[in-house]
Amino acid sequence: MGRRRRAAVRKIQPDPKFNSIVIGKFINYLLWDGKKITAEKVFYRALEHIEKLTKEDGLTVFERALNNVKPVLEVKPRRVGGATYQIPMEVRANRKESLAIKWLITAARARSEHKMDERLAQEIIAASRNEGAAIKKREEVHKMAEANKAFAHFRW
Repeated sequence: MGRRRRAAVRKIQPDPKFNSIVIGKFINYLLWDGKKITAEKVFYRALEHIEKLTKEDGLTVFERALNNVKPVLEVKPRRVGGATYQIPMEVRANRKESLAIKWLITAARARSEHKMDERLAQEIIAASRNEGAAIKKREEVHKMAEANKAFAHFRW
């Protein structure tokens, strides 16, 4: 069913405060039940927490965290002659960004702080220092790709 035509790429609106498409995408992933204003408030409060805790610009810490979490390799299942192999592949740029955003938000939701903005701020700070659950997830994916390097010749 999915081979009819290529899905149209939607244009993402930049966020109102920084006019950044990456932040707009992050807020879209963060929102719950279509409550975009609430998601925006959570994100901007998280940036304020980051600025208080690190004495750095919140936006630069966020960008550093996002770049640290972006994966280089991932595995994709490929069926070859009755067997399914996990084949390591390089990650496309837009998928890198999407995975990094998803992993940051998932890791933040799993944290134990009381409010979401505090959880998000702590996870972003941890990721900017190359630690935390989102970084652990990236390392896991890289380890999986490294372990399956023997099947790289099945890539096409």
